[in-house]
Amino acid sequence: MSIFASDPRGLLTKLFGEAVSAADPMRIVAAHLPERPKGRLLIIGAGKASARMAEAVEEHYGPCEGLVVTRYGYERPTQGIEIVQASHPVPDAAGEAATRRMFDLVSGLGPDDHVIALISGGGSALLCAPAEGLTLEDKMAVNTALLASGAPIGEMNVVRKHLSRVKGGQLAAACDPARLLTLLISDVPGDDPSEIASGPTVGNTTTAQDALAIIKQRGIDLPARVANVLAGQNHVVPPDDPRLKRAETKIIAAPSLSLGVAAAIAEKAGLDVRLLGDAIEGEARDLGQTQARLAMTLQSEMTTNDKPILLLSGGECTVTRRGDGVGGPNAEFVLSAALALNGKAGIHVLACDTDGVDGAAEVAGAYAGPDTIAKAELAGVSLQVSLNRNDAHSFFAAIEGQIVTGPTLTNVNDFRAILVFPRS
Repeated sequence: MSIFASDPRGLLTKLFGEAVSAADPMRIVAAHLPERPKGRLLIIGAGKASARMAEAVEEHYGPCEGLVVTRYGYERPTQGIEIVQASHPVPDAAGEAATRRMFDLVSGLGPDDHVIALISGGGSALLCAPAEGLTLEDKMAVNTALLASGAPIGEMNVVRKHLSRVKGGQLAAACDPARLLTLLISDVPGDDPSEIASGPTVGNTTTAQDALAIIKQRGIDLPARVANVLAGQNHVVPPDDPRLKRAETKIIAAPSLSLGVAAAIAEKAGLDVRLLGDAIEGEARDLGQTQARLAMTLQSEMTTNDKPILLLSGGECTVTRRGDGVGGPNAEFVLSAALALNGKAGIHVLACDTDGVDGAAEVAGAYAGPDTIAKAELAGVSLQVSLNRNDAHSFFAAIEGQIVTGPTLTNVNDFRAILVFPRS
């Protein structure tokens, strides 16, 4: 462990990289593909990992027909499948146009045709088709308000489904009577298939009344057109709808699997690994304080001969905007933890989003150690002021604490790690 004790940031960054690699579509997709079916095969999909998944499909099958929508900058080389790039987390016209084209592709399919849907986190914003009576601007306004409210992803997806013509099983219904196989990379706590990208190919059990209740609870003012749609008839597809009888769904990567890989590597390196859970939600700043206090408690109970402890957790935190800074839930988690640790010796914190994008910034996350406060003083930045302004990314940029990976081409939610060494 001596090499890791001299480079805690390097150790935590390596473990994050291994967790991401475990969910690389090029490593996992082929094992879940059936023998190439006879007749027409159509590949569709949406999400931050969808282009990489399409690349993996064609590596296995050869050139295929199809269309997938991914985030700007996440395009991959494909042989026959068309890759369209669109906006995330707020949808745009490119995503809306691609969704219309996807519906055109699946229309008129017969019972001998086969569709493989490649769905991953981010697909909810990228696969965008406003419900009848709504405009893209209406959806963008509601989406932006939900993000600012700190609503967890589950609540956001309930609202999104009932403002859409594609989510909540509606894309699967459009593929009927063809046989449909959906391969999912999960980025949601609990790995509920109906929540991943708002479940475009999975039956839905929520109602428009559920969506209205969330809007009311979050104090969001709805445009009149949106309120009218939610007050109308439900149009999502229930799980027992006959149009879903030939639809099959498989989760091929999930936060628990990636955390497990990181845990195994850490244990082999000599760490005492404590898995706190792969589906933890809540305010990032609150969770940062809670886990920092747990780390300090564990350190106070350690002897000098104990193995270093590694606290691992996943899930998806939220940030309720209180200021005008540039931040994201992972960086805010680390900033809050560093504030609570107050320079405590022997404790190091890293939190990153496995898709390489924390919030709306092109930064995966951040690292903090015992010298973070000293670095902040030298750089002229304040932990508390930055936290108050939701300005975590600016803070860590100033002290060179950012973790920047670029597009990882996958997405299995947040990765949080706290390394605790025994007291000197």
